[in-house]
Formats: sequence, C-alpha cells, structure tokens
Amino acid sequence: MLDATRITELKQEVGLDDFVEVVGIFCEEVEEVLAELPRTPATDMANKLHFLKGSALNIGMIGVGELCRSEELRLKAMPGEAPDIAAIEALYQSSKSELIG
Repeated sequence: MLDATRITELKQEVGLDDFVEVVGIFCEEVEEVLAELPRTPATDMANKLHFLKGSALNIGMIGVGELCRSEELRLKAMPGEAPDIAAIEALYQSSKSELIG
C-alpha cells in the first residue's frame, strides 16, 4: 500500500528527475538492509527494522512502514522472536513495483 499524498509531496519537493533518483537510492539501501536481515544479530534487529520503517514511510510505502513498525514493536515486547522477514520482503517488492510502475 502506497501513500499517494506523500509521493506527490515528495515529487513536488524534489522535482520529478530527483524523485526518480531518490527512489533509486531508497531501493538500493532498503534492499541492502533486507539482504542483511537474516544474518542480523537479535540485538541489532530492532534498529534495522526502525530504519526500514522510517525509510519506507518517508518514500510513501505506508504498508511496508507499518509492517516494520509492528515487527519492531513485537521484537521489543518479545526479544527472542524473529521478525517475519519474508512478509516484509514480499510487501516491499509489491510496493516497489507499484511505486516504480
């Protein structure tokens, strides 16, 4: 799920050409963190999810941001639990397709 209002605001703030560049940088950074998640120590997992949450919400990927928020809160409440990395990745990929398309 995307936040069309946030995407429009971002396009207006930076311009269309820079928006495309921002989305590209965002995708590179997020995909790097997603690739690291399976090997991330439990002590750093909440920080990685927090980064993903903030980045996703900033670019307008509200669904990804909310899922990362719920996983971050769940980890804080139950530190031994593992986040649902597959769900985050799947939602990111579908949101990315929607954002780029």
